[in-house]
Amino acid sequence: MAADCPHCGLHFERMAGYWLGAMALNLVVTEVVFVVALVVQMTASWPDVPWTRVLVVGVTLNVLVPLAFYPISRTVWVAAERHLSSTWNESAP
Repeated sequence: MAADCPHCGLHFERMAGYWLGAMALNLVVTEVVFVVALVVQMTASWPDVPWTRVLVVGVTLNVLVPLAFYPISRTVWVAAERHLSSTWNESAP
């Protein structure tokens, strides 16, 4: 990722730990995908749940989803921060 936006020159990383929110967002999305996949697999095969397949799918999702979603989570985090900072600046007296 570039340090600054090529169009407007915005410096992305404001301070140390700035991307912690993006990592938290990534974690939440990963766990939601995992729980949905777990519930779907268990519901579809109840009462004889193939636990080995559930384990393999769960581990695979918990490795691939964060890798695939992390760039998107960083983009969403910057967009949310920019939106909130502009909202706070407009509402200041």
